[in-house]
Amino acid sequence: MRARLARIDAVLVQAVIAAALSFAHLHDIANAAGQHGWKAWAYPVSVDLLLVAAWRRLRSGTGKPAAWCWFVISLSASLGANVATAGLLTVHPVPAWLRVLVAGWPAVAFLGGTLLAHGRESDPPTPDPGAVVPEPDTGPALVAAAPTPAVPAALVAHARKVAADHLTRTGNAIDTPTLRARLGVPVPLAEAIAAQL
Repeated sequence: MRARLARIDAVLVQAVIAAALSFAHLHDIANAAGQHGWKAWAYPVSVDLLLVAAWRRLRSGTGKPAAWCWFVISLSASLGANVATAGLLTVHPVPAWLRVLVAGWPAVAFLGGTLLAHGRESDPPTPDPGAVVPEPDTGPALVAAAPTPAVPAALVAHARKVAADHLTRTGNAIDTPTLRARLGVPVPLAEAIAAQL
């Protein structure tokens, strides 16, 4: 247990140090590009939040193309700021393209965050194979227009057992909605079975 806690503590300390350094680099770049005061501090928060939002979407397994796109964009912004502060980029005077990138970042981050939070999830969740999914109620007009489905004899026999059990327990004959719910079949099939009971 102690070894595990020590490993978690070491990872946590490393993560805090790395986050603080990256945060400072993003702040320095924003400040150098003319974003002073609270604005310079808001840039690292924006970049890191977009990175976390994209990572969470990737981990959830939904909307992966969009999540990868915004993850790469935010990681590039973070990594770019870290590399730029290493002395490879002359920030005095600040290049015009850097000012444009920093000034345009809020709109990009807002778009990315909004799409990640409210975008459609492209990969639908996998249904549980054992779950019975009820069919939507299509209304009497659509049901009347549908052709009567063929009912397998084994299903009719099972429905008779269900109906007999219902009669024994409640003293009443089973109605079609209850039969449908107990069998987990669509409305037209439940009506076809009820007609044969």
